[in-house]
Amino acid sequence: MNILIAGASGATGKLLVEQLINSGHRVKAIVRPSGKIPSGWSVNENIEIIRANISEMSLKEMSEHLTDCDAAASCLGHNITLKGLFGKPRKLCTDAVRLICEAINRNVPENPIKFVLMNTVANRNRNLDEKESIPQKLAIGLIRLLVPPQSDNEQAAEYLRVNIGQNHTYIQWAAVRPDALTNEEKVTEYTIHESPTRSGVFNPGKTSRINTANFIARLITEDGLWNKWRGKMPVVYNKN
Repeated sequence: MNILIAGASGATGKLLVEQLINSGHRVKAIVRPSGKIPSGWSVNENIEIIRANISEMSLKEMSEHLTDCDAAASCLGHNITLKGLFGKPRKLCTDAVRLICEAINRNVPENPIKFVLMNTVANRNRNLDEKESIPQKLAIGLIRLLVPPQSDNEQAAEYLRVNIGQNHTYIQWAAVRPDALTNEEKVTEYTIHESPTRSGVFNPGKTSRINTANFIARLITEDGLWNKWRGKMPVVYNKN
């Protein structure tokens, strides 16, 4: 498969690229001009490095990058700095999702393109009756007000849920929701749920970045898993 990855120089994006190429797939990796990448990427014939700020990429450029792709994934996120949290682009994730979807539409692919969004357990799937306690609802509302990336993550997933929906001609999607992200060296056992099984604010679980990357890679490449979770927002927890 040919797969485009946005946010490929990020902590999870790098792991996703590695898992895909180790499985024999070809990756187009969009990385920031100043982004650091593993030294082996530049000489790996299965990786095409695209040095660009996705917020500055035109629809024509994205369409060209996606022309021969079977799938795409966004692992974009805001840096945990004052500039990253409160500076521009404030709608990094939402605008990237919109750009990728519009580019896919423009290309009119013969077969639907799989698109996976890395999201957050702090975002509810509004297609389901996901219960929230009053304290949780108040806490998320406060986070949404004070921390702009929360709203951006919510709107990115909403674009897929509402604008793309369940029966789009050219796009099939899934939004993966990890809980508190941790750094681990190896893939470990993890569990997948349709909805959160614990409070992401008051009783958060843990999800390693490498497990998140593994699940996204499997979603893209395993048809049975994709058919189970497409159009949904699966939640990922480390098993232990």
